[in-house]
Amino acid sequence: MPRSDHYTGLAGYSHGPSVQPVQAAVLLVNLGTPTAPTAKAVRPYLAEFLGDRRVIEYPRWLWWLILHGVILRVRPPRSARAYAKVWTSQGSPLRFGSEALAEGLQRELARQRPGGPIRVALAMRYGSPSVASTIAQLQRDGARRLLVLPLYPQYSATSTGSVIDAVADTLKTLRWPPELRIVNDYHDDPMHIEALASSIEHWWQANGRGDKLLLSFHGIPERYLLAGDPYFCQCHATARLLRERLGLSEEQIVISFQSRVGRERWLHPYTDATVRKLAAEGVQRLDVACPGFAVDCLETLEEIAMQNRAFFIAGGGGELRYIPALNDSAGQVDSLAALVLRHTQGWPEFAADYDADAAQQRQVDAHQRAQQLRARTD
Repeated sequence: MPRSDHYTGLAGYSHGPSVQPVQAAVLLVNLGTPTAPTAKAVRPYLAEFLGDRRVIEYPRWLWWLILHGVILRVRPPRSARAYAKVWTSQGSPLRFGSEALAEGLQRELARQRPGGPIRVALAMRYGSPSVASTIAQLQRDGARRLLVLPLYPQYSATSTGSVIDAVADTLKTLRWPPELRIVNDYHDDPMHIEALASSIEHWWQANGRGDKLLLSFHGIPERYLLAGDPYFCQCHATARLLRERLGLSEEQIVISFQSRVGRERWLHPYTDATVRKLAAEGVQRLDVACPGFAVDCLETLEEIAMQNRAFFIAGGGGELRYIPALNDSAGQVDSLAALVLRHTQGWPEFAADYDADAAQQRQVDAHQRAQQLRARTD
């Protein structure tokens, strides 16, 4: 065996004196955010996001010309102004909200599995911290089993599919990739539906109930649906389950899709057209929830709570009231913890009877054997 100053015969072990037990890790992945609400910071973020083949399915040469010749010249200042409206002293709501959710999940898993060395980490699909750098750090820390949990309840190739691409690209570069599992979606998970319903009910208890409830999901081009993307169907399944749990009639709930760009047809009905239509029909109090977003972000706080509120009022409506995302609420933390434990069955670190001391001793013994082998080959 050749000598190397960076020898790591066992993942997580090099020349350091300490031996860490093998860890299992849960990697939460959200969309991402620029580092500041400025055109300079937004431009590279948009370039990475809109440059993803999964997000924009156009011929590369044509899209490169459009993206770099037009969009990245025009859109960053406009997006920066939108980000500035929701930016806080803590920074980007999506960033600190996702961090709080990861910390809450870490605490809950430690409570339920106190003996297991389970690490919860957060990565962003675009921007920082990247999927690649986060997985690399987890491996340096000794993680040998990895559950990837994209924070997208409904699967789409544009979101969860892109996360899977990023994970696969990272694992291809590793000498010894960790054992891998991925949560594709949780759009109909009973605990998730319960968390959504309870959140809406608590909000109604505090603020009263509006005339209608609008569920606004992020949109994708309609041709993606026609190509086989299940996102549209999963959004409707989430809405149906949520309606049934809330005890609402089909007339009391409306489904729409937001955030469309470009001229091609996207999933419809469109949210902006829907709020104008509801206002014209005489709806005075419209409650809006966004069940496709785990954490509040630009699309919920600025697009829904600001832009579409203005559309609704201008159209003759009274109040458009945005119901916050689940964020780091106990309901979301509990539902994600249950999801993690279900998807990690069979992994020793997640077992209720995991013996951390015995695992530590096995790692010490293995490390000593590796050192002895290396000494004989030097």
